[in-house]
Amino acid sequence: MKQPPNKWRPTLGMVVTIMLVFILCLPITGIWAFRFYDSQLVRETEQELIVQAAFIEAIVIDKLESAAADENILGSLIPETASKSKAGRSELIEAKLDLSSNSILPPRQDPVSISDLPANIFISIGNSLSPILAQSQRKTLAGFRVLDPNGVIIAGRSELGQSLAHVYEVKEALEGNYASVIRQRISDSPPPPIYAISRGTGIRVFVAMPIVYENRIAGVAYLSRTPSHFLRELYDLRWKIALAVISMLLVTFIIGYVFIRTIKGPIEALNDRTNRISKGDQSALEPLAHHGTRELASLSENLLSMSRQLRERSDYISTFATHVSHELKSPLTSIQGAAELLRDSAHEMSEENRNRFISNIMGDTERLTKLVERLRDLAQVDNSDHRGSSNLKTCLARLDERHPDLSVLHNVDHDIMIGLTCENSEIVFSNLLTNAIQHGASEVRFETVIEGTDIVILVKDNGEGISELNRDKIFQLFFTTKREDGGTGMGLGIIQSVLKANGGSISVEPSEQGACFKLRLPFIYSKES
Repeated sequence: MKQPPNKWRPTLGMVVTIMLVFILCLPITGIWAFRFYDSQLVRETEQELIVQAAFIEAIVIDKLESAAADENILGSLIPETASKSKAGRSELIEAKLDLSSNSILPPRQDPVSISDLPANIFISIGNSLSPILAQSQRKTLAGFRVLDPNGVIIAGRSELGQSLAHVYEVKEALEGNYASVIRQRISDSPPPPIYAISRGTGIRVFVAMPIVYENRIAGVAYLSRTPSHFLRELYDLRWKIALAVISMLLVTFIIGYVFIRTIKGPIEALNDRTNRISKGDQSALEPLAHHGTRELASLSENLLSMSRQLRERSDYISTFATHVSHELKSPLTSIQGAAELLRDSAHEMSEENRNRFISNIMGDTERLTKLVERLRDLAQVDNSDHRGSSNLKTCLARLDERHPDLSVLHNVDHDIMIGLTCENSEIVFSNLLTNAIQHGASEVRFETVIEGTDIVILVKDNGEGISELNRDKIFQLFFTTKREDGGTGMGLGIIQSVLKANGGSISVEPSEQGACFKLRLPFIYSKES
């Protein structure tokens, strides 16, 4: 038999442990997936700045209307495309920034000092807005700046009177277009190392919204803020996350325990049993103390059942070989002795003695022939395919033809199909009739009773019967009380082997006259004639 290649293979416990560790690491590696959450936080920040800029725009327009501002102090007319979207200024402006698609620009350029002052009305508007913006900045941590139509800062915490017109997003707003960018954030202290896994740190969102009055640029609402990042969100949920980690560890431990209890343990025990059985340990044939799953219980039961059958088969072969050697040795010894006497003293013997020795040789030869035929029958029974069925009434009818000197009676008045092939049925019944004839029977009666999925057949004869001393020995191979009449002691053993192979059985029942055998066979169906 070809042996499997001798190479390293992981154990079942090792494979499951690696899988559990991998599953346990998935939530940890999932933190990297939160990096995509940074883009959502950036868009949320931009949307908040848009709303705040819209309020600043509304306030500035209201003050310009209250002061009846002259259009000469306003900026240029907005372009045609922006004019069409002007109506859209009352429509929703959606956040559009994305860390995966938008470039992160360098920090914002410093404002530039200029000599021209803003118009008085814009200075007045800036002075009225500055306290409001300063208070809002303390609450929202956002940077607020309001620019005049030339890009000069008129409201904010600092840099008043300086120009930001050269900044990209401000330049876009002064042309009538909404603009938003992501820029590098300048911080006085470096962020903690763990922040490196978040792309939302070290950046700042800038929003520039044009303020349009009478279809002219009246200024720019310029806002900025640092977006939140997922590490802060994780920190806020730290206790819930700790509880989730503990729960995952507990669930992983339970899964590992259940696996060891239901799969790994029984498999190792079953493997140990097979090794002990292969070494001849009879105690290893006992059922496992713990089977785990239903499939392992079935596997264990089938494996141990197969081992028991192989053990029984091995014991049967050993006993059978002992009996066969004994049964063959006796007639062979007798033949050898008679042949040696004839060879050495045939000329000195009388014709009567020579004929007697020759008759002994012929008798022992005939007995050996019958014994070999029985052994052949037994071998055919043990190695043949036992699947099939036969008609009981037909099988019993054939017995009359094979045994004309014996009266065969039965109560089978309709067709009954039994789980035994016709060939095996004839082997069983013929051996029973032969056994009855050897014990002086002239009549054999078959009585059938259906019990659930089985059919019970009682075979009764009117012969000598079976003594109490021999009742427990009759199914032993080579046991016979008619050895002088040619009995081999294998008939009932062959019957028992046939029935056992087909899921049936045979036993001896008490009887007032003759012998009574009880056969139990699988019942298939009955059809009334």
